[in-house]
Amino acid sequence: MPKNNAQEEVRLDKWLWAARFYKTRSIARSMIEGGKVDYNGVKAKPSRTVEIGALVKILQGNVRKEVEILKISDVRGPAVQAQTLYQETEESIKLREKQLEQIKINALLAPHPDEKPNKKERRALISMKYGW
Repeated sequence: MPKNNAQEEVRLDKWLWAARFYKTRSIARSMIEGGKVDYNGVKAKPSRTVEIGALVKILQGNVRKEVEILKISDVRGPAVQAQTLYQETEESIKLREKQLEQIKINALLAPHPDEKPNKKERRALISMKYGW
């Protein structure tokens, strides 16, 4: 159940977990401590208290998202409920789509063999790599 009372405080790591950006609080905490999460343009600590209207930049995999906090909750509910806690900015959506498109193009340009090499081919590749 989302908290609407302004007096109640929720930590940033707990909010990221409740909003389903990260699977566990410990992962959320390590991402914050690793500098993968910005709170209003500043590197934040896991214990930072979140506020409605704040902008949070989050790195998930290779994609960076920027979201605005709409509601505060410390309870991890269903995904539909978690999506009501934030709204992704228009700039972030455009940038994320461009990044995903670039990833798809890079995947098409990378050579992929039709099948795995057999033992003889693997040995030939290793000998080429190490010059044996």
